[in-house]
Amino acid sequence: MVLTNTATSRFRRLCLITLVAVYFLILVGGIVRSTGSGMGCPDWPKCFGSWVPPTSVTQLPPDYKEKFAAFRESKNKKFARYLKVFGFEETANSILNDASILEEADFNVTKTWIEYLNRIVGVIIGFLIMAVLASSYLLRKQNPGWLWVAVAAFITVVVQGWFGSIVVSTNLTAWTITVHMLMAFVLVVMLLWLYERSASRTKLPALKYTRVLLTACMVVLLAQVLLGTEVRAAIDRVSALLLPRSSWILEAGQDFLVHRAFSWVVVILHSVLIFRLLKTSPFIPLPGGLVLLILLTLISGIGMAYFAIPAFLQPLHLLAATLTFGLQFLLFLRFETVR
Repeated sequence: MVLTNTATSRFRRLCLITLVAVYFLILVGGIVRSTGSGMGCPDWPKCFGSWVPPTSVTQLPPDYKEKFAAFRESKNKKFARYLKVFGFEETANSILNDASILEEADFNVTKTWIEYLNRIVGVIIGFLIMAVLASSYLLRKQNPGWLWVAVAAFITVVVQGWFGSIVVSTNLTAWTITVHMLMAFVLVVMLLWLYERSASRTKLPALKYTRVLLTACMVVLLAQVLLGTEVRAAIDRVSALLLPRSSWILEAGQDFLVHRAFSWVVVILHSVLIFRLLKTSPFIPLPGGLVLLILLTLISGIGMAYFAIPAFLQPLHLLAATLTFGLQFLLFLRFETVR
């Protein structure tokens, strides 16, 4: 069988569709977090023991809280054993000894279906990744590297799905949410690599050290996102105290102050980067897109700080940051140093 450029074009289009789906999942995940729907389904992969969630608490047994708490406790014990094998004794013990992890929330139909939507999108992405893997296999003789990256992406999705169950069983423990999000970044990087490498395009010129600066911007932005997860965890703790929403930022304390201060590092580095990119390639839309995404990230962050963290800004803030990271990596792949 002779593979043509049409097969490569289909592969590239499939990578782009999968990438868009991953970003949509990140947006949905942000909505899940901002609405407090993460425990809308207390088990995984099913939801309240069913493939289709209930629409009323009357469809659940009277002891549903005890039942699913026991289910999650069993899963946590098994996960804790794995952690101890790899030397994470303290983390394992914190999971086993934290009684709040096994607290069950009251059934809320809206939160349940928001979380269920999150899972449906995740399943769709799983099938898309399988299609990317199959397509890369057909192109393996011409581009063996694509197959290996597609295999890595498939493994990442499988691990991501399994780890999603750990996020649920540990009742949204902060560090598990962070790891879950980092794996999404890894998946974005692999899909972008496949998308860009499957294109027949000439490299764009860049000044010396521009790619080094791009790498620094990616590292700094990733660090800022991780700091943001700490702020989010602090906000979750504050909100659980039933304090007024207007006081959440103040009560977040040091985590928020560090996150806000570090934003200056992000702004300064990106200002230097954009200046260098525009100096070399003033008519390329990608640097302009980077400017817009940085502004959107900043404005949404400022909006949360000064307007009592409106729920609609939280997923927008996260999506803008992850899109910025993706665009940075795309620029890294597309540019080459000319002098």
